[in-house]
Amino acid sequence: MSSKPRIAILGGTGDLGSGLARCWAAAGYDVVIGSRSAEKAKEAAATLGGSVRGDGNIEAAQAADIVVVAVPFASHESTLRDVKDAVQGKIVVDAVVPLVPPKVATVQLPKEGSAAQIAQALLGEGVRVVSAFHNVGATKLHSGDRANCDVLVFGDDKDARAAVIELANAVATRGIDGGVLANSAAAEALTSVLIGINRRYKVPGAGISITGLS
Repeated sequence: MSSKPRIAILGGTGDLGSGLARCWAAAGYDVVIGSRSAEKAKEAAATLGGSVRGDGNIEAAQAADIVVVAVPFASHESTLRDVKDAVQGKIVVDAVVPLVPPKVATVQLPKEGSAAQIAQALLGEGVRVVSAFHNVGATKLHSGDRANCDVLVFGDDKDARAAVIELANAVATRGIDGGVLANSAAAEALTSVLIGINRRYKVPGAGISITGLS
């Protein structure tokens, strides 16, 4: 029996969610993608192959050890409210970026500080929220190889951060401990900066690399 955690990805039918699902499944993880429409999730899972399966958001969250939230910011709070009971006692990885159209290349953080801080406040102390995967381009995830970038991981629980760093190591160059959850504002803001860089330099997915580490 695999010792790897079972992962649910809410918003798993989108570019980021499906890319993460593809990579984790290839790395031997049991992955279920969630959507508000179970049928849509099942159809998307069939295109990803491997062990990926699809279900409704609540059912996917109930079945998983670690729940990744990769929905648009406009759906962030409603999705979290829907699955609040299902994720108690679990790690929830918030990969949501507070983009506000049409100026998505302009940093517009919420008054609460970050999307991850909103998630922690909404889900309560029974959930360990970790923030990660904001600066990984979906194009890289769908390329068939690990993304050639670092993943900053934030959270108030050290063990939860370590668990998510291991997940990052499976899909990117490496996961890097970025400290407490409040620091997630830096990575969320950086996403808008990278979107602008992509546009100006006409590249599909600018990423980040932390220098000076062994």
